[in-house]
Amino acid sequence: MDWRGNCARPKSLPTKVPEAKVVMRVTQRAQRIEPFYVMEVAKAASKVAAEVAQTNKPMIFLNIGEPDFTAPPLVQEAANQAIRNGLSHYTPATGLPELRESISNWYRSRFGAVVPASRIVVTAGASAALQLACLALIEAGDEILMPDPSYPCNRHFVAAADGTAVLIPTTAEERFQLSANKVREAWGPKTRGVLLASPSNPTGTSIALSEMKRIHEVVQGLGGVSIIDEIYLGLSHDSAFGQTALTLDDQIISINSFSKYFNMTGWRLGWMVVPEALVGVIERLAQNLFICPNTISQYAALACFEDESLLEYERRRAEFKARRDYFIPALNALGLRVPVMPDGAFYAWADCSAACHKLGVNGSWDLAFEIMNRAHVAVTPGRDFGHADTQHFIRFSTANSMPQLEAAIARLKVLLT
Repeated sequence: MDWRGNCARPKSLPTKVPEAKVVMRVTQRAQRIEPFYVMEVAKAASKVAAEVAQTNKPMIFLNIGEPDFTAPPLVQEAANQAIRNGLSHYTPATGLPELRESISNWYRSRFGAVVPASRIVVTAGASAALQLACLALIEAGDEILMPDPSYPCNRHFVAAADGTAVLIPTTAEERFQLSANKVREAWGPKTRGVLLASPSNPTGTSIALSEMKRIHEVVQGLGGVSIIDEIYLGLSHDSAFGQTALTLDDQIISINSFSKYFNMTGWRLGWMVVPEALVGVIERLAQNLFICPNTISQYAALACFEDESLLEYERRRAEFKARRDYFIPALNALGLRVPVMPDGAFYAWADCSAACHKLGVNGSWDLAFEIMNRAHVAVTPGRDFGHADTQHFIRFSTANSMPQLEAAIARLKVLLT
């Protein structure tokens, strides 16, 4: 103690050892996954929306592919009933047997396709189905052929399985889809198969069943696998295209979802149809990665197939078609030319070259922000969807209501004319 009664300071203090700076090592796999720019634009749009919410021109969101409809009444009631009855325990990893049967019956009644329930695996959304398919079928270094443009997450599922998505440029004359000839020409020693979408995001275009058959024959002949994303199949508007590839044979792998046609985006429920020999492999992976799909969502989804619900879904499908039939010609009149009329889904893939020139901006990324900030309409630039001229395209979602679409066209007209 010193004379003040304080503790004496030691003559020497221990040297403070600086804390070691821990650097978290991130895998090359994770670094290969690009940002999902759709969501980056959505965040920016939400920020602008908050700033203009109280003005006479609030934000109109035509950027996200999410139906404005919610699950119909019977589906909502089925979810509530499941909760009241305590039906919230794990289900089999492949899904409720009765739900698999319902999906099988839907294929038969809607498409005339015989798809045994034993080949159907219910999943935690189409995303989980794609992940399971890629993990089951892709080895490190394998290449999967895909069209350019195409949905970005599909190629990232391939990358997450240590494969490589090979994007093949497509044109409007090809409906932005691959052909059997293009698949044959692009096939290489590392090619494992194809991942196609019909109808497609972002273009809303489909592959004719006759051409799908030729593609599948080429792939099978080369010892590959055909994975077909059919999540928008229920929203087909043209009988020439609205057919499932599952009618071709039992070796097609089809991915589907309750999100789009069934209007259950946040319920995170989908399914996949696989060859019988693959079911056990997928089940083993699903058991370890997901345990099971969401139980409440599965019980709710059973009500999707009630007659009352199916009638409502068909009414909504007609509404989506009416929106398309209004919106596409209106875009064309503004110089935002849609080179191929979408036959399904709820998208418009518009060439924005003329609009960029008029507003003095460089490509669809800058144009999307110009439209967002000046017209308060959120759209998606082509950047996400590939590299084949995508900087000259923007994607509109027509999943919003007709009044919102009409208001968006009015604002774009002021901006562009």
